[in-house]
This record gives sequence, C-alpha cells and structure tokens, in this order.
Amino acid sequence: MTRIDFYSLEDGSRGDRFLLACRLADRIYHSGQDPVRIHIRVTDPSQAEHLDRLLWTYDDQSFLPHGLIGQTDPELTPILIGDEPLAGHDQVMINLDPSVPPGFASFERLCEPLDPNAASREAGRERFRFYRDRGYDLHHHKIRL
Repeated sequence: MTRIDFYSLEDGSRGDRFLLACRLADRIYHSGQDPVRIHIRVTDPSQAEHLDRLLWTYDDQSFLPHGLIGQTDPELTPILIGDEPLAGHDQVMINLDPSVPPGFASFERLCEPLDPNAASREAGRERFRFYRDRGYDLHHHKIRL
C-alpha cells in the first residue's frame, strides 16, 4: 500500500511548497544507492516551468537530474515534472496540485507538501480525509524552511 506523507510548512517559513518539493526531491533522490524515480505532479504549465527553473537554482551544492514531461528523455531523467506520470516513474510522487492525483495508488510513496495559507491547508485536509477514508497509513510532518 502507498505510504502517504503530508509536509506542512509552519507559519513564518521563508519558502513555499515549491521550495519544499525541491528539498524533498533532493533528499529522496539521494537517499539510496540506486537513483529513485520521482514524479513531481504539477498540472499548471507555468508552475511546471517555475519548478523546473527552481530545481536548477535552489541549492548550488546539489544537482538533480530532472526535466519536463514531453521535453526530456524519461529513460535518462529520474525526476520528471508534469501532470500525467509515465510508466517506470512509479516510486515516488510529489503532488503539488490541490486535487487527489489519479493513479497515486500505483506509487510506493506519495508526498503532499502544503503551504501555510488557508486554501492550501484546506485542500490538504480534504485529501487527507480522502486517503484516510480509504485506509491509507498517513504521516504528518511540520516543516520550517
């Protein structure tokens, strides 16, 4: 069963869920000996481009091989950004969309980063209830950036 982790940014954090997604991707990608395949779900093309740029610049000591779905070779790119996941990228999903991602249950792990604003938290609560009502084991982490 998919492990689901919610990451709530605390009030006063200097970053947002996009920066948190970069940090999560970095930590997860470098967590093992084999590269982890990560799908970062973003449904808005401008947000996908923003995240693509942010992954290049957020930490000058780290490199994360990533690209936008449809613009990069998925066989050579362990971190893909876009709406629909591709076959073979089913280890970890980081969901930056306010809705429950279709096909999330095929992933080993789902990460749900949340901004400290009311709209993000309420959408997160709705997804939390959705997963809980279906019997998923949920984990919550408070984060300060």
